Amino acid sequence: MPPSVIVLFTQDLRVHDHPALGAALAGGRPVLPLFVIDDRLVDTAARNRNAYLAEALADLRWSLRSRGSDLVLRRGETVEEALRVAKETGADTIHLSAGVSRFAAHRARRLREAGVAVWEFPGLTVVPPGEVVPQGGDHYKVFTPYWRAWEASSWRAIEPAPDGLPPHGDLAPGELPRSLGDRGRGETATDRIAGGEDAARARLRTWVERGQAEYPDRRDDLAGAATSHLSADLRFGCLSPLEVALAGRERPGHGEFVRQLAWRDFHHQVTAAFPEIGRRDYRDRGRQWRHDPDAVAAWRQGRTGVPVVDAGMRQLLREGFMHNRTRMITAAFLTRTLRVHWREGAAHFEDHLVDGDVADNHGNWQWVAGTGNDTRPNRAFNPLRQARRFDPGGDYVRRYVPELAGLPGARVHTPWREERPPTGYPPPIADPGH
Repeated sequence: MPPSVIVLFTQDLRVHDHPALGAALAGGRPVLPLFVIDDRLVDTAARNRNAYLAEALADLRWSLRSRGSDLVLRRGETVEEALRVAKETGADTIHLSAGVSRFAAHRARRLREAGVAVWEFPGLTVVPPGEVVPQGGDHYKVFTPYWRAWEASSWRAIEPAPDGLPPHGDLAPGELPRSLGDRGRGETATDRIAGGEDAARARLRTWVERGQAEYPDRRDDLAGAATSHLSADLRFGCLSPLEVALAGRERPGHGEFVRQLAWRDFHHQVTAAFPEIGRRDYRDRGRQWRHDPDAVAAWRQGRTGVPVVDAGMRQLLREGFMHNRTRMITAAFLTRTLRVHWREGAAHFEDHLVDGDVADNHGNWQWVAGTGNDTRPNRAFNPLRQARRFDPGGDYVRRYVPELAGLPGARVHTPWREERPPTGYPPPIADPGH
């Protein structure tokens, strides 16, 4: 029997459109699906992501078993465990999806240095980083020219999900993790979405059939929550970004929605070229930051006294998710109004977001803070004006800030102007604008 090929799952927890899995099966050799739970990563990740991960792994195991195979689970350091499994089974090749983080690059390098043949495949983005590059450069630094190149690029074909998979032999599959969500950083969200490919594909179908057509007009409607809510599914690879990009192409609203996937790819190609994006300014503009622990604590708790900011921060705590528009509002309030370093905000988001991703989270934080890829690094971002525009009736604020539920309409955005301000809600810790 020829040696096995290990398919090392990472941020690609699915069987649909999985190029690394498809290539392994096409080779005609035994295929061994593997995922390694690294307890050091679990303990430093958000509890919400750990809980989603446990559900996604259970769903992936079910999908593989229903096709005749199984998901082999091991606990330990990823490279060490992958090499151990390779030695136990005689596997000489590892397939995996190419990542863009420092960790992903280090993982692939160590596997190769150990003498294993490592093949990396696309699958974490629509257009792989490095596939479109500007003349004379290694990556696009501005989104608009990237968007034009991205739209004009040729996309690979979607890999069909396999009907059947060969069994991987007598190797013990390992136990599914039962309590990953009890470990990690941040707080557990009560209204977190369910993880796994099956739930993700159901969300995608619902989005294409019921949500996408209204997206161009309603994407910034805070109270309407009219976005796809697919970000966590993309972050864990329970959905293929390419499949998402193609799913609704014949329906209204597709162009506006797919542009957001291009933004995601944009940040990934920036991170591939600048893996320090979570640690250092992409563009050092000489910003002077303030150290203000009390202000940061109020921001984290949703107690700044600026209702739209507090609503966003409380949505994050309740759901492990925040509307994209409110992510910009809350980030701008911290970095531009309070003048607190973007790393403090990005770390808090990373501690709670189910969709927390190195490229997207830090790329967007740096964009808002003016240290990233924004061509207008000093743009104004008035939270009160944003609230009136995108939550004109105040319904979003009342949903997440119950102390203000008694204030009607747009008055909810300026409780400090009430003759008798609501009990239990603080005055603004900084000028929210006019």
